[in-house]
Amino acid sequence: MNTQDDELTLSLLSSIEKNSQSSQRELARHNGVALGLVNSYIKRCVKKGWIKITDAPANRYLYYLTPKGFSEKMRLTTRYFSDSFSFYRKATHSCDILLRSLVEQDKRSLVLAGASDLAEITVLKSLENEVSIIAVYDPDCNASRFLSVPVWKIWSTDQAVDAVLLTDIAHPDETYEDVIGKIGAENVFAPDILGLWSGYQIREGTRAG
Repeated sequence: MNTQDDELTLSLLSSIEKNSQSSQRELARHNGVALGLVNSYIKRCVKKGWIKITDAPANRYLYYLTPKGFSEKMRLTTRYFSDSFSFYRKATHSCDILLRSLVEQDKRSLVLAGASDLAEITVLKSLENEVSIIAVYDPDCNASRFLSVPVWKIWSTDQAVDAVLLTDIAHPDETYEDVIGKIGAENVFAPDILGLWSGYQIREGTRAG
């Protein structure tokens, strides 16, 4: 899925398909967005002919997917899975190259910075390489463990860490600035799938910065 616009549209169409009696407030709560944004998206979906609205008792409305709405939902769903597979394939390759590079540098005790799909892929790839994932550092993570790995909400100084791998997809800039203050920029690395941001060019087997 390339845009948040497509993601929210797919989520709304799916929610309406499951329960046509959902109010806009319920749709907003379910999708974690503002009520005004849901109202705007529903109006757009109605204009495009994807959703039909009918009156219901107690001043409520019922939302239905039209045949065009079902087709659009199918298109967005197919695109979502296609993009997800592409991301997984590229991320797996990128993480594998970086982990091999760190082994060559004798950096084997690692912390991942950011609980995400990228972190999950890195944990799985670490099982195929001679590295140990000590923890996933993420102050915003509510879980105590990520897969089988402990989660640090606060940076721990009790264990020796050879390197930090950036795995925060949503806010890599902020996480980078956070972790370099804890371990130094020379020990912070990132899979090249994170690309270029804020002047930091991330390349295969190189550190951030």
